[in-house]
Amino acid sequence: MAENRQLNDAPQVENALDMSARKKVLRLGRLLGLASEQDYHPASATLGQRASFRLAQQQQQYQQNLENIYAMALSYSSSEVAGAELDPDWIHQFFQMAEQIHNRKMQDLWGRILASETVNPGNFSLRTLATLQQLTLREAQLMEKALGMTVKINNEQRGKLLGNYRVAGGLGQYFRKHSAVNLGLSQFGLPYSNLLTLMDAGLIHKSEFETGILPAKQAMTLQLNQQQLTITPKNNHLLFGYYRFTAIGEELAQLVPPRQDLAYVDALKTLLQQDFQVN
Repeated sequence: MAENRQLNDAPQVENALDMSARKKVLRLGRLLGLASEQDYHPASATLGQRASFRLAQQQQQYQQNLENIYAMALSYSSSEVAGAELDPDWIHQFFQMAEQIHNRKMQDLWGRILASETVNPGNFSLRTLATLQQLTLREAQLMEKALGMTVKINNEQRGKLLGNYRVAGGLGQYFRKHSAVNLGLSQFGLPYSNLLTLMDAGLIHKSEFETGILPAKQAMTLQLNQQQLTITPKNNHLLFGYYRFTAIGEELAQLVPPRQDLAYVDALKTLLQQDFQVN
């Protein structure tokens, strides 16, 4: 691929991470048609020729991106599952956006979406694709982290990212230094600045939500991917504060693999034991 080739003035063995800032900028010259390649020499080319060369290089890269995504989609497709016809407008928009996805991990995500749509069309809207096109690798990694800390209460279909719980009423609140107990998202890779990043990306709602009052002495299950906790409120005045994924976030959650942190699960157990029985 063009992005993996070095500029002529850079040693082939030099690691990209060790390059000086100047060499990294010089490497970008290839994207503008300002780096020599085979029989092409920008110094002897006209402005129009350099523009044509740049566009040809860009189209080749776009084609390579689509072929990578197609190959990944094919690897995720089963011969034993019935397929469905894709909407022509959807597939046109998909290819228009997918050709500009250069990162291999993000290409894998697009490949999964294409494979999924051939089985169950309509799961991923064009609005979701437009959001995904703007998603950076760092934002996708934060999404993985958030999904790994997401809890489903009892039989809920939608997950909650628990931020805290608090005592809302009762005499007990007057004997506590703080009525709210922070559940430690920041200690495990999701400080509020990262939540803001996910909010700005349109994956998490910008408002924090609260559950209703949790019934005392009534057990409930917290499902964290493969881990399950059973908790029982010790009094009648407890509720959870949480963040909720947007509709687009929920769609992407079908394909983004969660990165569960078992240390977070252990810490959550410890924090909840103050006001809940935890099993």
